Amino acid sequence: MQHTYAGGGRVYELDDDPARVDPDALWAFLSTQAYWARWRRRTDVDAQLRSAWRIVAAYDAGGMVGFARAISDGVALAYIADVYVEARARGHGLGVELLRTMLLAETGPHWRWMLHTRDAHGLYERFGFRPADETYLERPPRSVMMGS
Repeated sequence: MQHTYAGGGRVYELDDDPARVDPDALWAFLSTQAYWARWRRRTDVDAQLRSAWRIVAAYDAGGMVGFARAISDGVALAYIADVYVEARARGHGLGVELLRTMLLAETGPHWRWMLHTRDAHGLYERFGFRPADETYLERPPRSVMMGS
């Protein structure tokens, strides 16, 4: 699925074709600007891109400026990860449009979506995300459990 989005006087194209994703741009952002999972190697990010259940990327005339990736059980659950918008494209609603495209297309509206974020709670609340309840359990990585 491909569509255009106009925000802040700019036009962006959103596309869910994995073959169109610029893996170099993805790696450049995730390895230098993302605060999450900076321990990943390029081969890890490439493998995650190949195995994603769904991706949505945003493009302007200069290339890829936004990205979102999801993994899923293919039936009722999905986890959204690596959502970002390049600094030069922020402030125009592109993050909202990335999420709208990811979460509301196809079966997305009827599924349980999960994620972790440190700084974008307001954005995700617009799409119905709420803090975890007493039924949500998470096992931290072994390094966290061991104190290293």
